[in-house]
Amino acid sequence: MNTLEPTSATLDDAAQTYVTLSVAGQICGVPVLGVRDILSEQAITRIPLAKPEIAGSLNLRGRIVTAIDVRRRLDLPAADAGAARMSVVAEQNGELYALLVDAVAEVLTLPDRDFERNPPTLPPVWAAHSKGVYRLAGQLLVVLDVASLLALGETV
Repeated sequence: MNTLEPTSATLDDAAQTYVTLSVAGQICGVPVLGVRDILSEQAITRIPLAKPEIAGSLNLRGRIVTAIDVRRRLDLPAADAGAARMSVVAEQNGELYALLVDAVAEVLTLPDRDFERNPPTLPPVWAAHSKGVYRLAGQLLVVLDVASLLALGETV
C-alpha cells in the first residue's frame, strides 16, 4: 500500500481526521466521525427506476442501506466489470447510505492549517461535492462533502 505523507503537525495544532479512499485513481477523504462502517464487496440489489447514481441497496445487519455509486455521482466512467468495490457507510437523517468507492486506504489526521479551498481547476461536479483539499506528497487529497453526495434530488 502506498502510504500518504501528511505535513507534520504539533500537538497544539487543530486537526481533522479522515478516512482516505480512492475513486478512479483520485485520493479522497471523508471525515472519520461520519463513517459508520467500512465494507468489502457486498451483494447489491438493483432498484428499478432509480437514478443512475443509485447502485441499489444492500443488507447491513438487517438494515436496508441505499448504495450510492460515487463514480457516477462525480460524473466519472463506470468501474471495470468485475472490479471489487468497497463501501463507506454513512448516516444521513437517520438513514444509512453506502458510498461505493474503488478502495479504502487509511485514516489520516491532517492539520487545519494545511486545508485549502477548492482550486479553480477542480471540475465543477467535483467542486460541488468537495469541501476543500490538502496537498500531500505530490498528491491532492479531495475532502468530500458526504451530505452533498447524498443529496440526490439535486443535479450539478
